[in-house]
Amino acid sequence: MSVATVPRPPVAASSEEAPRPPRRAFVEQVMGLPVSVHVRGTVQSPEVDAAVGQVWSFLHKVDGLFSTWRDDSELMRLRRGELDGAAAHPWHEEVAQLCLRAQERTGGLFTAAYPGSGGYDPTGLVKGWAVEKAAAHLGNVPGISFCVNAGGDLVAGAGRESHPTPWRVGIEDPRRPGTIAASLDLTTGGLATSGTAARGLHIGDPRTGGAVERVGSVTVWGPSLLWADVWATALFVDPVAGRAALAAHDPAYRSFVL
Repeated sequence: MSVATVPRPPVAASSEEAPRPPRRAFVEQVMGLPVSVHVRGTVQSPEVDAAVGQVWSFLHKVDGLFSTWRDDSELMRLRRGELDGAAAHPWHEEVAQLCLRAQERTGGLFTAAYPGSGGYDPTGLVKGWAVEKAAAHLGNVPGISFCVNAGGDLVAGAGRESHPTPWRVGIEDPRRPGTIAASLDLTTGGLATSGTAARGLHIGDPRTGGAVERVGSVTVWGPSLLWADVWATALFVDPVAGRAALAAHDPAYRSFVL
């Protein structure tokens, strides 16, 4: 669960600097949480409105396929044996293969195999995967920089013929809610945070089958939100083993452990 704050543009150091570019923000309730799209640059255009609409449509479709809260989702129907895997949407196979890769790369610190969840729960990977794919629609819009925030997990980037500009991201101290422990600039790529401050002991340790019973958080950022999200979970489960696996397999990512 991410506890990173909503991104905000850096504050100008002096009145002599260039004025901030125009900005727009959009919010939609989807996948059980508020998701926001922040855009800077040429923001008043049909292309922006259409791309944001595509973001919402994509995420709602993912919710209908993978939600564990909707009895009619394909994932729940697969668990109950009401839907044959061969008849399920192809995204299920894509996500299942990504979960296997994540388990291998993290040395088993991340897994989608949970006995108490019908034997399979990919939702720890689905959000990062879905938000990253949804944000790609914004990359087709000329003249903008964008940041998509899904409960504090972020994707930043730029549209066609655009120069990406950084978004300032605050990382909340899980022991002192409302207090920023650190901040960083995210220009392109993804950032994710895992911890127990917001949702309690909800992160399982695949090695023991029980919940991780410690406070704190782990934030990971790098080229992909999907893998930042996976690694944030792995490092929260075991910061020492997780950091070793991260350095071995994905050295382009950075981490901040609280």
